[in-house]
Amino acid sequence: MQYTTLPTTDLNVSKACLGTMSFGAHVNEEISRDVMDRALELGINFFDTAELYAIPACEETCGLTEEIIGRWMADRNNRDQIIIATKVVGLARNGLEYIREGNTHFDEENIREAIEGSLRRLQTDYVDLYQLHWPDRNVNKFGTRAYTHEENDICTPLEETLEVLQKLQQEGKIKHVGLSNETPWGTMQFLQLAKDKNLPRMVSMQNNYSLLTRSYDIAMAEVTHREDIPLLAYSPLGYGVLGGRYLDGNYPEGGRFTKYPDFVPRYQSAHTENIIKKYKALAESHGLTLPQMALAFVYSRSFVASNIIGPSNIEQLEDCVKALDIKLCPEILKAIDEIQEEHPNPCP
Repeated sequence: MQYTTLPTTDLNVSKACLGTMSFGAHVNEEISRDVMDRALELGINFFDTAELYAIPACEETCGLTEEIIGRWMADRNNRDQIIIATKVVGLARNGLEYIREGNTHFDEENIREAIEGSLRRLQTDYVDLYQLHWPDRNVNKFGTRAYTHEENDICTPLEETLEVLQKLQQEGKIKHVGLSNETPWGTMQFLQLAKDKNLPRMVSMQNNYSLLTRSYDIAMAEVTHREDIPLLAYSPLGYGVLGGRYLDGNYPEGGRFTKYPDFVPRYQSAHTENIIKKYKALAESHGLTLPQMALAFVYSRSFVASNIIGPSNIEQLEDCVKALDIKLCPEILKAIDEIQEEHPNPCP
């Protein structure tokens, strides 16, 4: 396993991060525990979760993923071996009335209730990395390309949110703070406020990144390098479509898209299947499988500190880790960029 120390922190995280959003829904607790056991054996010390999980989001499974992780850590007595990252639900995840009656602003009352719930479910006294799951303001959501400004957008001031997080740090409930699904504007605002007001500095950015979703390259990559706030890339296989299982109308039994069709539209643009087939042909021409090439590509990005993989079983977990050893040659990287240029970011 390879490791990266997040800038300005003591968190030395594994290059592969165990994404757990399916634990308790698509992946039952028994298999989840097996996957966590094997992940630790493989050197993965970085686990990512959220108060919202399991996904698909619903009241019945909300918080269940954290409970599963908490029970596993308590049974194994291994909390000191795991770097835990979790998240507080933001306003952009509206429609979740069962979470604090739908009031998910980043003010003190809501963040305190969120962190106390996460600590209780995880059976721990602290969280290593506490992330704002979505901005507390109107931003582009999954599948939306154009930003629409709302003059009367009601949101908690960023400075107020940082002040709350500072209190939680001082109380020892969180060690470090990070962002998720944030924009260049929001990132720079948080970083400037931290500097000017001596408030907690955001140390990481968790955004979507894959062969099908490379909008991070356009502006956020520069922010990452110049401001030392690396990417924790999620959905490197595009919720599984870059596994190649769903081509030509195939929906295998037990597959995530088969079970949860609401995920499908984002990955059904007019050009997406054709692009996936081109990536698949490119990978196979170099002796690789499509998921191997897709994962190796994300691992290779200079702005990625850790790649959040979401295996449904041990076999998938091991394949995701093996991709760390694959180094893509200049020829294949050039061909990947050429395919990207044909239809940039088909699944924003």
